[in-house]
Amino acid sequence: MDLKYSAVFLLGLLFSCVAMSGAARILEDTVPSKEKHQPEVPSLPKMELPPFPEVHLPPNPDLPKVELPPVPEVHLPPKLEMPKVELPPVPEVHMPPKPELPKVELPAFPEVHLPPKPEMPKPELPTFPEVHLPAKPELPKVELPLKPEMPTIPEFHFPEPEAKP
Repeated sequence: MDLKYSAVFLLGLLFSCVAMSGAARILEDTVPSKEKHQPEVPSLPKMELPPFPEVHLPPNPDLPKVELPPVPEVHLPPKLEMPKVELPPVPEVHMPPKPELPKVELPAFPEVHLPPKPEMPKPELPTFPEVHLPAKPELPKVELPLKPEMPTIPEFHFPEPEAKP
């Protein structure tokens, strides 16, 4: 029975894959190209805004100077004194003395007598012939042109601001 259900499931999966691939092909073929179907954008006429109206404000009125009332004095009650809390004394704890551990004597390491190292003969290195290189050729002296002078940058001084009346 399980084999029958799995076969039906696999067939259904196969048909859905075939349908999806066919639908994908149809969508690819019917996609309009961007170059063919671009609508023309109508150009809008430029709108000119009316000029800003001139606004004439009346001069600032002279207002009377406002005197603020004095700040009232605030009398706070005196600070409350908190009662001192006395903690009970810490009881003394008498610990028993530490017991002394017995000393353990470790056995002595046995002495190891190694045989003396044999003397190795020094290897003889082959002699290399001396190499005589030819002298370096003299390079001709090249005179470089003089460096051009850097142009001077004009100094800029900010104007002094005028004092306001």
